[in-house]
Amino acid sequence: MSRYTKKDIITRIKEEDIEFIRLQFTDMFGSLKNVAITASQLEKALDNKCMFDGSSIEGFVRIEESDMYLYPDLDTFEIFPWRPQQGKVARLICDVYKADGTPFEGDPRYVLRRVLQEAKDMGYSFDVGPECEFFLFHTDDNGMPTTITHEKASYFDISPLDLGENARRDMVLALEDMNFEIEASHHEVAPAQHEIDFKYGPALRTADNIMTFKLVVKTMAKKHGLFASFMPKPLYGVNGSGMHTNMSLTKNGKNIFDDPKGENGLSKEAYYFIAGIMQHIKGMTAVANPLINSYKRLVPGHEAPVYIAWSATNRSPLIRIPASRGAGTRIELRSPDPAANPYLLLALCLAAGLDGIKKQMQPPKAVNGNIFELSPREMKRAKIESIPADLNQAILAMEEDPFVKEVLGNHVFGKYLEAKKEEWDQYRKQVTQWEISEYLYKI
Repeated sequence: MSRYTKKDIITRIKEEDIEFIRLQFTDMFGSLKNVAITASQLEKALDNKCMFDGSSIEGFVRIEESDMYLYPDLDTFEIFPWRPQQGKVARLICDVYKADGTPFEGDPRYVLRRVLQEAKDMGYSFDVGPECEFFLFHTDDNGMPTTITHEKASYFDISPLDLGENARRDMVLALEDMNFEIEASHHEVAPAQHEIDFKYGPALRTADNIMTFKLVVKTMAKKHGLFASFMPKPLYGVNGSGMHTNMSLTKNGKNIFDDPKGENGLSKEAYYFIAGIMQHIKGMTAVANPLINSYKRLVPGHEAPVYIAWSATNRSPLIRIPASRGAGTRIELRSPDPAANPYLLLALCLAAGLDGIKKQMQPPKAVNGNIFELSPREMKRAKIESIPADLNQAILAMEEDPFVKEVLGNHVFGKYLEAKKEEWDQYRKQVTQWEISEYLYKI
């Protein structure tokens, strides 16, 4: 059931003295975009008549087919709490449509909607709870971001060690003003690293919330003279930032992953879902970990997963089953990072899990010890493989899995690969300071 009607929104705009409305959408690579309109143009927008140039958005369309329309999702209406109290600013998240009135196949929101409809046809609803980590750094005299921090705090430390506590507090308050239910916030393991967790919810709303979360965190950090970075690995030698993704399926109001009589308290569907993700994770990794920098995080020694394995008892494998059971039974995928496009990521996770259920895939035996302590021989005997070690390997794995192409669609699959190949090609041509320092004087 919808939260708002067109009439509700028009009334709120007038009553709240809202002057500007931002019509937001997300590009293929997870960047938030918007077209701002004044309140006088609201009815036009609510009638799906606001147009923009799709050829200006990377990965969308060519100039000869550039007319795109924004269809606001009325349930996403929120007022920005940090803007002026007179002449306020609100937002609506939009779906992107073509001029002929059909959904644009390159819209990440549409990709997720398609998979959610498949799940609905099978009787399932998909709930997701993300754990979003980020760093808070100083800015320079020109307001540009640096990787400088004066902080020495670590996991769960408090002020005065935690120098970002006040900024994090204001982030939480702003998020709650935008109807987030914040479950916890704390300092993370690395200096200047933080985490704010919000309550799980339906997958489409969660993906919208991840995009909103990033905007709020960056905005409130700036108000404190800081820069919030969701870069997966901005600092050498410390933990990077992940976006652990907790997932559950519900059918007829019941969490179908829960089975008190099953092994580890899990149902057969839970095991099928785990197996489906493990089957397709290599092909999904270029989306879950989309940057060159993402793979600097995915190395042993910094709490990030490297090997394709699962466990109900420890945190070292790719997939963990948290201890909670009943309605809280869930599967935690630990590899994604906050640079991922949440719509594409959740579409692939759900589709992979459903593929496992449809084909009744069986996962390998759980790895209940510390996987990083296994010898190469033990790894080989257990048939434990690694996720792609860099973006190039991830691109190749994505190309080789027709399942990923089917989920993303021809447009997104082709454009995404094209852009990532170019990114890798530019990177491999670079001469880094490390190479200069390591080799120049030796040769």
